[in-house]
Amino acid sequence: MNGPHDLGGRMGFGPVAPEENEPLFHAEWEKRALGIVLCCGALGYWTIDESRHARETIPHTDYLRFSYYRIWLTALIELLQRHGELSAQELASGHAQTAGNRASRRLSVDGVAGVLAKGGPTSRPLENAPLYPVGTRVRVLNLQPTGHIRLPGYLRGHIGVVEAHCGGHVFPDTNAVHQGEQPQHLYTIAFDGADLWGQGERLSVRADLWESYVEPV
Repeated sequence: MNGPHDLGGRMGFGPVAPEENEPLFHAEWEKRALGIVLCCGALGYWTIDESRHARETIPHTDYLRFSYYRIWLTALIELLQRHGELSAQELASGHAQTAGNRASRRLSVDGVAGVLAKGGPTSRPLENAPLYPVGTRVRVLNLQPTGHIRLPGYLRGHIGVVEAHCGGHVFPDTNAVHQGEQPQHLYTIAFDGADLWGQGERLSVRADLWESYVEPV
């Protein structure tokens, strides 16, 4: 979707100013926010793709003024309400009124390290062969979905060259909206910087794109 998160190549947002020696957290509440998000994810209601999509659908005027972890918490509230773990009354009062629905999946302190170490691998076996061998020139489709997509907007319509085949991976567009993993072949595709930006000779950009995002030239 054309959400506030997709700022690549967009003008008018000022320079990128990295913070020297940036701390992991800028406030104590951010630590708690991260912990709450991870623990709620362990309940198993949503995938990483659905959680990303929940953040993307925050209104532009809020997303662009919220801090990183406020965006996370705002999306988490939406997810918990969507899946019946948080009511409007509980949100307004700040207190739980009923027991959680999945107490058996509660993440204990001792289990945190194991969950983080496990991660969330997305590689999946595929029976069909990849359509595009290394070296194939492909054009990125001009996709404009209302749902989740992992295709950067600035690549739409541009031509690149397949540089590597990354195997089969969960397709985030369907996984985000409870339509199943539907894995596809994933490719690393190289683009000419001058073609993308109108400047930047000898600059190249590489993006990992799913097979349904491109077509042969």
